[in-house]
Amino acid sequence: MRFKITLQLQPEVMGREIPINYQYPLQSAIYKTFACSDSEFSAWLHENGYQQEGKRFKLFTFSNLIVPNYGIDKQRERLIIKSDIVTLYISLLPERSTQKFIQGLFQQQIIQVSDYLSGAQFVVREIQVMSPLEYHPDMIFKTLSPICISLRNKRGHMDYLAPSDPRYEQGILAGLLARYNVICGTPFSGTPHCHLQLLSDPKSSLVRIKAGTPNETRVRGYRFSFKIDLPEELMRIAYESGLGEKGSMGFGMIG
Repeated sequence: MRFKITLQLQPEVMGREIPINYQYPLQSAIYKTFACSDSEFSAWLHENGYQQEGKRFKLFTFSNLIVPNYGIDKQRERLIIKSDIVTLYISLLPERSTQKFIQGLFQQQIIQVSDYLSGAQFVVREIQVMSPLEYHPDMIFKTLSPICISLRNKRGHMDYLAPSDPRYEQGILAGLLARYNVICGTPFSGTPHCHLQLLSDPKSSLVRIKAGTPNETRVRGYRFSFKIDLPEELMRIAYESGLGEKGSMGFGMIG
């Protein structure tokens, strides 16, 4: 189930500048909202999610902040929010009373996105439930946050694949089949397939997680528009929980 959250900036509280690499602070703010409102759900999200063969799947994702008017200070690595209204999309699986839960969770909540240098505070102004996916065999989407697909190389490091890589489609399909298996408790019984057609030039996004700290890591994803052909069950999982990896860190949301 997908939600559109309208945020009202409160510049008098903290200002208008957030880190360019804001995915981790935004993730922390969302998790904090979960924790304040429902400690049991927060613990499930953090520690369990779905489990299979020792792997944990957190089947939720969120978009980049959609800021109509902004500036960038490259030297200080700041995103300057000039708009007073900002939009955020959140999508979750499963749908365990999800609508009432999320609406109650975020109603009138304060969300802060900040690091050691600067930040901004928002109040949740409106929460809208988005219409469910109307399935067609092939559908056109655009990324609302970068899609990340990676493979471990012979040196043990991660190679982040570009959409032009011949292994990219297989990486998308493998992730969706793994989620299906976890959700349904059984392997996908149909004929799995994934056909991806790029409709725009992919733009690379190198995201620094925990930027400026000893625990900093870097994740590369790509933003683009595309047409994709998937079985219905896998298309719905892609729409509700994202494509690729690291959905709970704000990667892979499509719209």
